[in-house]
Amino acid sequence: MRRFLISFFLVTFSTFMFAQKTKLYTIATLDPGHFHAALVQKTMYPNVSTEVYVYAKPSADLDMHLKRITDYNNRKENPTNWKEVLYTGDDFFKKMIADKKANVVMLSGNNELKSEYILTSLQNGINVLADKPMAIDAKGFDKIKKSFLIAKQNKLQLYDIMTERLEITSILQRLFAQESQVFGELEKGTKEHPAIEKKNVHMLYKTVSGNVLTRPEWFMDITKQGEGIADVMTHVVDLVQWVCFPNQVIDYKKDIKIIDANHWPTNLTLSQFSSLTRATSFPSYLQNQIIKDSILPYYCNGEILYQLKGTYVKTTTLWNYKSEYGAGDMYSSYMRGTNATLKIQQGPNESFKPVLYIIPNNNNSAFEKALNASITKLQKDFEGVGVEKTNEGYKVTIPAKYIENHEEHFARVVQSYLGYLDKNNMPNWEVPNMLAKYYTTSSALTLAQTKK
Repeated sequence: MRRFLISFFLVTFSTFMFAQKTKLYTIATLDPGHFHAALVQKTMYPNVSTEVYVYAKPSADLDMHLKRITDYNNRKENPTNWKEVLYTGDDFFKKMIADKKANVVMLSGNNELKSEYILTSLQNGINVLADKPMAIDAKGFDKIKKSFLIAKQNKLQLYDIMTERLEITSILQRLFAQESQVFGELEKGTKEHPAIEKKNVHMLYKTVSGNVLTRPEWFMDITKQGEGIADVMTHVVDLVQWVCFPNQVIDYKKDIKIIDANHWPTNLTLSQFSSLTRATSFPSYLQNQIIKDSILPYYCNGEILYQLKGTYVKTTTLWNYKSEYGAGDMYSSYMRGTNATLKIQQGPNESFKPVLYIIPNNNNSAFEKALNASITKLQKDFEGVGVEKTNEGYKVTIPAKYIENHEEHFARVVQSYLGYLDKNNMPNWEVPNMLAKYYTTSSALTLAQTKK
């Protein structure tokens, strides 16, 4: 009995102390049309209420979102315990604002009104965690600029979900780039040979949480989802800033120069559109875009050539209908330094898993000694990381314990965001760099759309 009372006291005291140190947050999920809204709830968080308020119009998107949450609650391993409190109606956004039941709103869905939702939520005292993109055009960027000012005035946190920073090869690329004896200094590059090149390739037909993903019909409407150059390009531009200029404030007004930008479509047949959406015909709002009676040109591909702090950068984003190899999304990255190039490749030779390579400009004994010293240093935080020789240089070997999938990254981003809410300690470079990111994508989109 005495042991029980001591145990009970310790648990109660620990719970009390946790409550004293942390705030309790209640989430409202607004119009969840993208599967990322559900991935935020794939994990439970101790300082987040189990009740999540969902505001939306009745739709198939909403039904799929609720089913995903139900599946997480009912899974055998580590089931969640979310209780979705649902409100449906055309006035769902006004209802969320009026109810004042949540202090955090989660936005992941149709992007057409996202920048307006962000601004109004902040004006009404609600913190915002937004899936990318927060803005899909120049008008949206103007609202995002205002939103960050409102957030600062109201002591609120506005943040977007950048999961790709948590991919271990990107983390290690960032760290090796700071090892001057290995990487040297970042080259400036030229228009023809940029010092930084990053590209992602996405698949429209893919599997999420073990199920083939059903895309909303509006996802293929660039006025609602946004073009690829303003949507998934945000991840690529973010990685340029985060990996290549770590912890540095970027001023979009003076540090960025857009040189060129292009966009082009992935042409979808009605059959492919139906496989993705389960719809038997193109919706009325897409009819004016259909060519040859049955082809939808989906402008989801783009590239940007720009200078960031005087360094030439090229970013590319592509969408294929389906992987010819049965693989998922892919990413590649090149950073050219005065001593070595840091390359991430994710192709057939890597079994479609991202692999980091170090390619020295002069592979001699001095370089190998410097590399081994850097590996020893990195192993203090990443035990087991090493290198093995290749024909070009070295392949970084990474233990399986550091390799997480895209879905697992969401919980870690949410946990970081909750920490910022608790401690008001978001790094000073985050807000200006979010502004720089959306300036880059929105400005490039304007250029691509106005080119003849």
